[in-house]
Amino acid sequence: MNFDFKRMLKFEINVGSKEKRIRIYAGAALLFTSLFVASVALLLIGLVLVATGYTGYCPAYAGLEKSTVED
Repeated sequence: MNFDFKRMLKFEINVGSKEKRIRIYAGAALLFTSLFVASVALLLIGLVLVATGYTGYCPAYAGLEKSTVED
């Protein structure tokens, strides 16, 4: 398996609309839960999910040359 750093830095949209919605909802749920559990890990994971869902770009997908965008 080859991890492509140059492709990762191009910031091409690689998250589809269905996955965007799922990431935003899951991230919001984790953020809400982290308030009551007081867990920094849940907070960070929630922030990453909301950010990647909002922007439509996932650096891990870019490095692995994966895309869930429907053609």
